[in-house]
Amino acid sequence: MQNTPRGLRFQIGLFGRRNAGKSSLLNAIAGQDVSIVSPVPGTTADPVNKAMELPPLGPVLFIDTAGIDDEEAGIGALRADRSLKTLDRCDAALVILSPDRLPDESEELLFRKLAEKNIPAAAVLGKSDLAAPIPELTAFLEARKIPFVSVSARTGAGLSDLRGLLIRLAPEEFLASMSMLGDLTEHAKPVLLITPVDKEAPRGRMILPQVQAIRDVLDHSAWCVVTQEDLIPQVLAGLSAPPVLAVTDSQVFETAAALVPSSVPLTSFSILLARMKGDLTLCAEGAAAIRRLHEGSRILIAEACTHHPVSDDIGREKIPRWLRKKTGVPLDFTFVQGTDFPSDPSGFDLVIHCGACTFNRRAVLSRIHLCREKDVPFTNYGVCIAELHGILERALAPFPAALAAYRKASGR
Repeated sequence: MQNTPRGLRFQIGLFGRRNAGKSSLLNAIAGQDVSIVSPVPGTTADPVNKAMELPPLGPVLFIDTAGIDDEEAGIGALRADRSLKTLDRCDAALVILSPDRLPDESEELLFRKLAEKNIPAAAVLGKSDLAAPIPELTAFLEARKIPFVSVSARTGAGLSDLRGLLIRLAPEEFLASMSMLGDLTEHAKPVLLITPVDKEAPRGRMILPQVQAIRDVLDHSAWCVVTQEDLIPQVLAGLSAPPVLAVTDSQVFETAAALVPSSVPLTSFSILLARMKGDLTLCAEGAAAIRRLHEGSRILIAEACTHHPVSDDIGREKIPRWLRKKTGVPLDFTFVQGTDFPSDPSGFDLVIHCGACTFNRRAVLSRIHLCREKDVPFTNYGVCIAELHGILERALAPFPAALAAYRKASGR
């Protein structure tokens, strides 16, 4: 059985000073000991993730972070900085405050950053079993239109109100299902999925984008046939009608384009993820920057998940090799994984991101926003590979706005 991927969960960050009660609150919400609780300040060093179901939001992910006021020399400041970086992947934030005082400088800074990033936020006034909130605190929150609720992690009082508050914080997009390719299918019509066996997938498993695509096809009352690239002709010959859509793994884009008839719309899992998780139009524009690369151009290749690369890894070997072949000049590559994305990407001439199947949309959009602010072209694996093989126009044909943006950026 497949669990809901982390990237499709509504992600809620828990923020506050050290010993504010963040971990206790998470344990109370989860009904189990997820985070270590201790009177010693700074117990939580790295973000702690807890996935659960929270009706009617459905699958959510709570992220317990280190104290934002940790000023211990060296490691303490790193903990606090990592907590603030966690904002970039939060769909909503809960700021845990002490009920008997006004927010301090670190908490006010946190509220400002939440507002700057347009992240829905609420205050949780903890330890309600010990003290009622002072009037000055409630006035502070009301003046800034910050919703709040009083909660006791020890007794459970207020937890029901907190769940209701989280539902109100959630954007409409999270109350509706996200579709990967459903709008491109037709009722009871076939979709062709081309899925070479990925060396990095665990034995007996398919990679996440393929699983998501299969489920989305079924959710939209269509059906799919799944094959490796070498069997495309036989599969097509066995269908009574051509597929309404073909979706390929980016690694075999060139082969798929040669074997799938031009009358069948063809795109890739990665391009579908660019549309679902980020901004496909911007990725299409970014691909046009490949033609402007020159000797010594700096390229950042970013992967959402952390894994040990295998031989001929798509991000670390294939894309760099194809880029060098396309440009004919030496290029300078930097590779990052997981949350290790530069806060200032201005030193790069191009950013190429993976499909980000393990990230939520906010995390991807945060990275896109950073690049746009610094005028750095941004694209993703699938869009980049299609451009390198000269088939991007065909791959973008199902998405007219993205195709038009690509043509304009390419001077066509």
